[in-house]
Amino acid sequence: MSHAWGYAPHNGPDTWAKNFPLASGPRQSPIDIVPSQAQHDPSLKPLKLKYDPSTARGILNNGHSFQVDFDDDADRSTLKGGPISGTYRLRQFHFHWGGSDDHGSEHTVGGTKYACELHLVHWNTKYPSFAEAASQPDGLAVVGVFLKIGAANPRLQKVLDALDAIKNKGMQTTFSNFDPSILLPGSLDYWTYEGSLTTPPLLESVTWIVLREPVSVSSAQMAKFRSLHFDDTCPMVDNFRPPQALKGRKVRASFK
Repeated sequence: MSHAWGYAPHNGPDTWAKNFPLASGPRQSPIDIVPSQAQHDPSLKPLKLKYDPSTARGILNNGHSFQVDFDDDADRSTLKGGPISGTYRLRQFHFHWGGSDDHGSEHTVGGTKYACELHLVHWNTKYPSFAEAASQPDGLAVVGVFLKIGAANPRLQKVLDALDAIKNKGMQTTFSNFDPSILLPGSLDYWTYEGSLTTPPLLESVTWIVLREPVSVSSAQMAKFRSLHFDDTCPMVDNFRPPQALKGRKVRASFK
């Protein structure tokens, strides 16, 4: 049975535990990353991201965010290294943002929020499909990138230009020839921890890789994100889950 969930007072994050008991599980995401408490782990490897622009296939308003989908039937757009072993394939990327420029990220760093957060979702190819991987403890790896208000980011423009065609829930259009690595910052230093999906069903299957360095986005570009709708009328804003309790988990850093 599917349960309606969203980000409004009647169906938002505070209510999710009623239908999704994992909401109070031991490895829920996002979290507040406290840099002084993250332990440098010299065994963590550099990230290896290899994305094939020809695997981009469409962009969709799913009623909670918008996502860009990728063909994941072969090892063409992949993540390796970092805290994970094996090969993970890129499935989609999406964003979370606020109703104003001073909040919108899901993860926080020492309590500080960013305007927006990009999530690149990958699944472990030792499992036969994304759906199967999503229920395994090591099934997914999500790279998180913070967007901070500053200069306009020309690398976001192709994504922003597509949003007019997907204003309302369920609308989609083709989106091709795009390499999402252009959205990453110059440094791939990261924090990592064991967590979950930040949207229902909140499965505890995600190795989180949160990049330390943010990328810039302008206020005008953020306004374009907020021009989308959750449904026919309601503007798509504040589509983030607040930080969850760490519950004894360790946050490791790839850098000193």
